[in-house]
Amino acid sequence: MLITLEGIDGSGKTTVWEALHDTVDATFTREPTDSWYGEAVARSIGDPEADPLAELFLYTADHAAHLSSTVRPALNAGDIVISDRYSDSRYAYQGAALDGQVRRPMEYVRGVHQPWTRPPDATIYLDLDPEKGAARSGATNKFEQAEYLDRVRANYEQLIEYEPERFVRIDASQSPEAVLESAESAVERLLDAAAE
Repeated sequence: MLITLEGIDGSGKTTVWEALHDTVDATFTREPTDSWYGEAVARSIGDPEADPLAELFLYTADHAAHLSSTVRPALNAGDIVISDRYSDSRYAYQGAALDGQVRRPMEYVRGVHQPWTRPPDATIYLDLDPEKGAARSGATNKFEQAEYLDRVRANYEQLIEYEPERFVRIDASQSPEAVLESAESAVERLLDAAAE
C-alpha cells in the first residue's frame, strides 16, 4: 500500500511523516529525494529565475528515479510505503507554476505522469489557509508565497474533486498534537481497511 502526505508548505506534512515513523512499520520516503535528481530540484527551488517547464522535468525525473529505486521495490516486497510529497505535489505546484505558459497546466502535468507513475492508494491531505502556510514556512522561497500557495491549494481541491475516495482531509490549522492524532488515526483506518 502506498500512502502519501500532501498539502501546501507549512501544513505540517514532514512533522506528521516523522511522527508516523514511531507508530507504523513502513518504508518511509519523500520527494524531492536525496538523490542527485533531488539535488537538482533543490537547486531549482532556490533559483527564482528557474524556468518552470524545465523545473517540471527536473521534478519528473526525480519522481521517476524515486519510483524505480524506492517505491516499486518496496511495494513489490510487500511493504507499506509512506511518502512525504509525491505526484500530487507535482500536479498542484508545477500546475500553478506553469499557469499561463501551457494550456490547462495541471492537466498537462498529470498527462506527462499518467503513462508510467504509480498512483497512491490513499492520500492524507493536510488542509491549511495559504496565508498561514506562508507564515509557518517562513516564505523563504518562490513556492512559499501566499499568492502562489493559494493557486496550489486550488489545484489540490481540484485533485480531490477528481478522486474524493482517495483523499483523507485533515484540518492542519488545529494544534500540532491534534493534527498528529488525526493523521495517525487515518493511517490506522486505511491499513485496517487494506488488511480486510
